[in-house]
Parts: sequence; C-alpha cells; structure tokens
Amino acid sequence: MLARAQAGDHSAFAQLYSLHKRRIYSLCLRMVGNIAEAEDLTQEAFLQLHRKIATFRGDSAFSTWRHRLAINVVLMQLRKKALNQISLDEAMDPAPEEGPGRSFGAPDLTLSGTIDRLALERAVGDLPAGYRLIFILHDVEGYEHNEIASMLECSIGNSKSQLHKARLKLRDALHIRPKQEAQ
Repeated sequence: MLARAQAGDHSAFAQLYSLHKRRIYSLCLRMVGNIAEAEDLTQEAFLQLHRKIATFRGDSAFSTWRHRLAINVVLMQLRKKALNQISLDEAMDPAPEEGPGRSFGAPDLTLSGTIDRLALERAVGDLPAGYRLIFILHDVEGYEHNEIASMLECSIGNSKSQLHKARLKLRDALHIRPKQEAQ
C-alpha cells in the first residue's frame, strides 16, 4: 500500500490516511491541547505526508517517519503562533484552585480509572505550553532529552529542567490528601 501511495495511487493514500489518522490526531491533540487546532494540524500533517511520501526512502519505519513529520508540523505551528513567553519563576507560581469540593463515600471502582485519566488529562492541559510540550514528547511519546533538545532547538539541560518542573506541577495538581486529613 505504501509503495502504491508513493507511486501516486490516491486510493492507497486514502487507505494510509484511514489507518493512521487517529494516531496523528491524538499526537496533535496532546501537543496543542485544543481539539479544533489538532484537527487542523492533522489535516496539515497529512497534506505534508501526501506531498512528501515519494521522498520516504525506508531508512526508518514508516510509522517513525510519519510521526516525525507530524511533530514537525505541530512544532512549526507553535513557532508561528509565537507562544506567550513567561519567566520560569512566573510559571511556577501556583494558581488558586476553584473547583467543586470533593465528596467522600465508597469509591466507585468502575469510574475511578476514568476519573484519574480525566484528571491527568486536565492537569496536563493546564501546564504552561512549554512544560506540556516537553512532558508529552518525553513521558508520553518517549523521546530522549537530546532528541527533544534538537527538535526544539534548546539545551538538554533546559529540556530536563522543564520536564522536572512539569512533573512537579502535575504532582501538585493531582495531589490527593491522605485519609487522616480527609476526616
């Protein structure tokens, strides 16, 4: 199918799109945290893939090449948007939490995993853009700090520092009081 798509077969490319659109969309959504923007970036990634598929040489797995192309599309969009830059000290200041109070009772085990996942997604979405990007690239996508530094044109130390600070913010956001304090 890949060879047919490289030769210009549009139905083969449509099959590739159907097979891989969810993964690319998921990647874009995790990186930008906005559904509409992720949909646009997914389309842009597949437009780039369509334009460049003939250049795929097979030096790496197609999935790796496709994944990298999508990340580049997202990074280029983020650079175009010129993210609001704030100091690291300002980013570490905790924001007041105003949410509904927690009710106590017997845990619903069927919902606890879903609730944990939603809380984690919300906490990751609330991270400052730079922290979120490095957290996703390292802890979700599995890139090493040297790869992230190369992608984002920053130092390895900066990547490590921002990942550490992102994890601290996530721990704070997901902190659950021990039972003794709850009573």
